[in-house]
Amino acid sequence: MIVALASPRPAATVDDGLAKVEYLISEAAARGAAVVCFPEAYLPGLRGQDFDVPPFDEPTRERVIRVVGGWARAHAVAVVLGTERLVPAGRQIAAYVLGADGRVLGCQTKNQLDPSEDRFYVPGDTRQLFEVGGVRFGVSICHEGWRYPETVRWAAVRRAKVVFHPQHTGYERDGPTLTEWGAAGGPYYEQAMAMRARENTVYFASVNYALRFPESATSLIAPDGTCQAHLPYGTEGVLVQPIDVGKATGLLAARYAPDRYRDAGAG
Repeated sequence: MIVALASPRPAATVDDGLAKVEYLISEAAARGAAVVCFPEAYLPGLRGQDFDVPPFDEPTRERVIRVVGGWARAHAVAVVLGTERLVPAGRQIAAYVLGADGRVLGCQTKNQLDPSEDRFYVPGDTRQLFEVGGVRFGVSICHEGWRYPETVRWAAVRRAKVVFHPQHTGYERDGPTLTEWGAAGGPYYEQAMAMRARENTVYFASVNYALRFPESATSLIAPDGTCQAHLPYGTEGVLVQPIDVGKATGLLAARYAPDRYRDAGAG
């Protein structure tokens, strides 16, 4: 199976973002990808960062899903689209999964919010597996994959071969300049990517915005925890890579035994 991780610059407007999405979908499909994943809340953009987020209401969300679904169908490629979901309680960070026929296969919400996001978003409360071309996958959104590894294991114990990780780490105005992937003295994010793959024996596919000062690269991590490939820091583009589903055995995740965690009291 071939997967693609699309890393666009932040969108100035919803239509600007849609143009970037269309181009990257076409690039991924032309290189044989079965599924392409976009960053966290890409349309309209993740709130609370150092760039402006355009207005985004329910009719706009519906239009975005309809238009991107049409491109998925036209290019015969599944799409994991980072966006928002509007519910009575407020806005949720979400990833809509569109099949290669353009249909909505489901929506994974971000259920573990970063504390800084509480003023902008409300959490979701369900998890879902998806399947494209006979390959199961899960979605763990940004902070969930960094700080709540059980969100990745949830998919792995249910026989997911890859967990997509739409995320945002970094800055537009000022920040670190990274030169070496997974450097010991750098931000911990890339090291966390390696652990999510290694501790579950699955692929971990983490996709960031093409920020001017990113704190992690858009990266595909193999089941043994090695970085199979990554995009250059801050470069807009699409990472297209084959995955060997036979290597994603889920061995360590399958040995998870929750019955051995009974609370015996303080003692």
